[in-house]
Amino acid sequence: IIPSKNETFKDSRKKNKKTLFLIYQALDDYAFKKISDATSAKEACDKLQTSHKGEDKVKKVCLQTLRGEFESLHMKESESISDYFSRILAVSNQL
Repeated sequence: IIPSKNETFKDSRKKNKKTLFLIYQALDDYAFKKISDATSAKEACDKLQTSHKGEDKVKKVCLQTLRGEFESLHMKESESISDYFSRILAVSNQL
């Protein structure tokens, strides 16, 4: 038995709605707002990918900045070892 085009279309829509529902359930409020107007699971995934690409670039820039800050750390003459160590820990914990 070969399903008709109408049955195949209905089945496809049903699977799409289930998938979209599962995607919605997995997101926090912030991410949900970004894709809440998506009408298909693919559209929702594409929007999530696009929004996370920007976040990845921001993370890279922040990490590069922190790495530069970490590499430029030097102990000041008037600074105690514990203060210097605290500054090192503060930067390394942000990495």
